[in-house]
Amino acid sequence: MKAIPKTFPALAGLAVVFLLGVAAAASADEWRTSGWLIRESKYGDNFQRYDYVNPDAPKGGTLNSTVVGTFDSFNPYVVQGSPAAGFSQFGGGLLYDTLMEQAIDEGSVYHPLVAEAYKFPADYSSVTYRLNPAARWHDGQPITVDDVVWSFNVLKANSPMYNRYFENVTEAVAVSDREVEFRFNQKGNRELPNILGDLVVLPKHWWEGTDASGKKRDITKPTLEIPLGSAAYKIKSFKPGSEIIWERVPDYWGGKLPVKVGRENFDTRRYTYFLDESAEWLAFIKGGWQDINPENSGRGWMTKYDFPAIKAGDVIKKEFKAESRANMQGFAMNTRRPLFQDRRVRQALSYLYDFDTINRTQSFGLNTRITSYFMGSDLASSGLPQGEELELLNQYKDKLPPVLFTQEWSLPAFDKPQAERRILKQSVDLLASAGWVIKGGKMVNAKTGAPFRFEILDFRQGAEATMMPYVTMLRKIGIDATLRFVDQSQYVNRLNDFDFDMTTVVLPQSDSPGNEQRDFWSSKAADSPGSRNYEGIKDPVVDALVDKVIFAKDRDDLTAATRALDRVLLWNFYVVPQFTRPDVWLAYWNKFGIPDRQPTYIGPDIESWWIDPEKEKALAAKYKSVD
Repeated sequence: MKAIPKTFPALAGLAVVFLLGVAAAASADEWRTSGWLIRESKYGDNFQRYDYVNPDAPKGGTLNSTVVGTFDSFNPYVVQGSPAAGFSQFGGGLLYDTLMEQAIDEGSVYHPLVAEAYKFPADYSSVTYRLNPAARWHDGQPITVDDVVWSFNVLKANSPMYNRYFENVTEAVAVSDREVEFRFNQKGNRELPNILGDLVVLPKHWWEGTDASGKKRDITKPTLEIPLGSAAYKIKSFKPGSEIIWERVPDYWGGKLPVKVGRENFDTRRYTYFLDESAEWLAFIKGGWQDINPENSGRGWMTKYDFPAIKAGDVIKKEFKAESRANMQGFAMNTRRPLFQDRRVRQALSYLYDFDTINRTQSFGLNTRITSYFMGSDLASSGLPQGEELELLNQYKDKLPPVLFTQEWSLPAFDKPQAERRILKQSVDLLASAGWVIKGGKMVNAKTGAPFRFEILDFRQGAEATMMPYVTMLRKIGIDATLRFVDQSQYVNRLNDFDFDMTTVVLPQSDSPGNEQRDFWSSKAADSPGSRNYEGIKDPVVDALVDKVIFAKDRDDLTAATRALDRVLLWNFYVVPQFTRPDVWLAYWNKFGIPDRQPTYIGPDIESWWIDPEKEKALAAKYKSVD
């Protein structure tokens, strides 16, 4: 299952009973409203609104945000171009609605949006969605099954992410004026009927029409023509590459749906672009440019927030608990490059990341070392493989590192003064076994004399402080690693084309992994520009385990397959794990009304906040507004 956009998946301590199988058997071919993959929604069949929102939250005001970089497209579903803020490569962003909406306060739960209900047979060979007759585009035309069928076809053809997510969906067929059936090429994919709800619906009549100059529109190309949408916001105005302003649609068709009650309260959303993070930070502390600042640096959280507005109480710092917070974050090694194709090389580079010292000296001990691709969940591997997981791994034993079966996976700790010397020696020995030696203080290839040299690509200038200690450690054994910072547009393009040696990636997972795993790890994704297989993994064992995850028969099977996949990925050292933490840190200008509690699953739900006119007026009197 695809993680909720802008959230951090992985619930811990989930029940090992895979309730979907029970529910599906009981409700095969019966219409269902809310869907679920692990356990039934806490709201049951009487979902009226999220229980944490203020149903009487006032509408109005402006949410100001900043973005580093630029944009040149309002079409996020193709690889070309840099989409503007408010658009999303997966899902509808601010402009489009999807068939269903992933729940904000529960993992792997879906609620109605464009579709009011869905049903599927007991063998999971298809799914049928029934559209809400009230669903409308912003021009007043109804959202039709033809729009859904067309959207499915163009997204599978042009979006690498949707293509792999819906790989087992062969076609979408209109079976009535309100019903569309999605047919699958394999049975038993228990997740697939539910995740079709993630399909974004695009307006066929608009995209197949002509622009103001009479030129036919092309969904396969970037565009800066303002598209027709269906969701709560539409584009009001923009300055190419520097600003985009969204306005709330006052007669939005879905405003009274349960997932929308008390949410999407801002009348205007302004995104201003800055060239770098330093300028963006200055804009935040000045006021009027960025109302909410998410903080990702432990050092920043502890040291930066001492400016006058903080001391005056006009900017508030707050930590929000997020049970789904953990991700795999780390340096991805591009195995398309010959330098990183030897597992021993990747292992040595993983050993050389000194998390302990960085966490102590730069992050005030606030971070936790990542030890799994499914960190914080019952799906994470640990100890030695056993039970069903071991049986599964034994099927591929001759193709896996033998140590996987005899040793618990771990990374060395820089916890004592003598640890560094020991770890450096381990890394040098690993590199020597792979054909690399130190000569004249430089790590070189023993046969060719070529230097061990690579570049770490990034666009965040502020990341240099946490990346340089790694570069320094590498240089201690003669590895010539350098940092290269490019603008965000160039970075995105290079990432999409896999044109990098090493870069920092964040690989979010959900509490019910499934079809999206193909986009992360499959051999097919490795050759598909725009996929999230940044590492270039092409491993038949990984491909087989991904299929085991997708076609798991129950929760026990899913747990065993996911742990096996996790273990194989870890022991192949594709990523140098960095760190995570269980909280979301926000600093925000004191202009908001906020519900008494926020969903602990994702942390803050900004869509449930609203502008307090009196607070906003008081701030405007003290600080210069962007207006």
